[in-house]
Amino acid sequence: MHVLATAGHVDHGKSTLVRALTGMEPDRLAEERRRGLTVELGFVWTQVRERTFAFVDVPGHRRFVPTMLAGTGPVAAVLFVVAADEGWQAQSTEHLAALDALGVRHGLLVVTKADRADPGPVLADAGERLALTSLGRVSAVAVSVRSGRGLAALRAELAALGDRLPVPDTGADVRLWIDRAFSVRGAGTVVTGTLGAGTLRVGDELALGRSGRRCVVRGLESLGRPSAAVAAVARVAVNLRGLDRHDLSRGDTLLTPGRWRHIDELDVRLRGAKAGELHRELVLHLGAAAVACRVRPLATDVVRLSLSRALPVRAGDRGLVRDPGEHRVPAGVDVLDPSPPALRRRGAARARAVELAGDPAAAFVRRHGAVALDELRALGWQSHASERVGRWAVADGLLDEAATRAREAVARAHARDPLSPGLALEELRRELDLPGELVAVAVGRTDLVVGDGLVRPAGAAPSLPAPVERAVREVERRLAREPFAAPDAHDLAGLGLGPRQLAAAERAGRLLRLADGVVARPDAVEAATAILSRLPEPFTVSEARRALGTTRRVAVPLLELLDAQGHTRRDTDGRRTVRGAHT
Repeated sequence: MHVLATAGHVDHGKSTLVRALTGMEPDRLAEERRRGLTVELGFVWTQVRERTFAFVDVPGHRRFVPTMLAGTGPVAAVLFVVAADEGWQAQSTEHLAALDALGVRHGLLVVTKADRADPGPVLADAGERLALTSLGRVSAVAVSVRSGRGLAALRAELAALGDRLPVPDTGADVRLWIDRAFSVRGAGTVVTGTLGAGTLRVGDELALGRSGRRCVVRGLESLGRPSAAVAAVARVAVNLRGLDRHDLSRGDTLLTPGRWRHIDELDVRLRGAKAGELHRELVLHLGAAAVACRVRPLATDVVRLSLSRALPVRAGDRGLVRDPGEHRVPAGVDVLDPSPPALRRRGAARARAVELAGDPAAAFVRRHGAVALDELRALGWQSHASERVGRWAVADGLLDEAATRAREAVARAHARDPLSPGLALEELRRELDLPGELVAVAVGRTDLVVGDGLVRPAGAAPSLPAPVERAVREVERRLAREPFAAPDAHDLAGLGLGPRQLAAAERAGRLLRLADGVVARPDAVEAATAILSRLPEPFTVSEARRALGTTRRVAVPLLELLDAQGHTRRDTDGRRTVRGAHT
């Protein structure tokens, strides 16, 4: 389906043309039909060469410009109507300025009432005016609804326009700008809008943009027919469960949950005006929404807009600012950054303008260090010049800097507590202020190792504090004389070797802890295995104890360690054999 706004003309001629094209009545209100003046948005459709064209018939009178913009904002093409007997009007100028500000690039020019006046001069004049805007040179047709002249040619041009319109992304996140909300007896709340991208399905859960409240699609209707699914681009009516009609108003949105960010401050590039030409209080029109905003210039063509109400905005969105007091549209806006930094220092605005002239997405990543790719997509940035690591976009040099800081943090932790087994990984994550996945990548760029939730240097054994070093040397001297005569707890305490000191000595590779308060030489397993392999088998704990020249206090945990490492095998009667001793 292709959706076009019909704009440019204020009287009944525009609606008459749409009626002739579609066979449907675009003016829903009795007042509109009585006065010949479009007041509200009208929605009709027709088939042209097996293609469906839907029309949003917008008001032309300047009193209803906000309504006109609500109908025009979400669509990508326009049917611009001017009457041959009236020519270019003031409302034509305002409608064209709005279309230009919105950056609409596709359309047709239709000069109506060709039976009442020569359409040639109006075709030429209007065509030149449109050519100076974002529409550029468009196909033009003169028609007479009364005689039928030109209607076949108009249908042919519509078909050709359909070939030129961009292909929508039907897999995109849904953002349906609501232009009508009402209740239907027996059905409940219904909203209508133009679906510009994505697909809606019955049963989908959506979020109401303004409050985030969840609702479910109870039913869908497009072009007057119920449907299980509607894909962009389409006019759609959505029957909602979970929202009351009074919860909704024009300019609200229905969104794919979790995929959009609501923004009340954004940096934009101006089209059609300079920052110094704008009043400081304007109205931003985006989609079907109209929101008061304050304007702060950053550069000649870049300003910051502070909104009175947050909207679901993404980088790349197009809108316009309107001056309601002067009844004019001074500029269109292209959203550059929907999540800008605060400007607190002198010269910050000028520096920000320079930053926006580059890659705003990369600048956003630099500002935050590391940003989830899903967050960037939610802000409208599909591409950026940042390093990608897993599901993160990372500022250039951040991980190398984090690696250096990790080394320094581990060194500081060791200096504070030389007996510590290492720096807790969670503590390092907090210090680096990075997600755990990126901490692991940063540590991987160092000579540090991670184990048991701790980060410590790899390679060389850690040094021991001087008092501990002296005590360990004394134990080593005793074990050199009697390898399995472990000092008792009283002796260890006298040397100043408690549990923490012994753990540090073991990490340093100086001692082997067999049990609490029981230590041996680091080579005790190999030495014991060699001695026990010479015993008649199977042997008892007492036989092993005598062979090793030690006490039961040492022999029992040592034998249990040999069992655990597979050097010995314990039988059900408690006796043991050395594995592989007789092979």
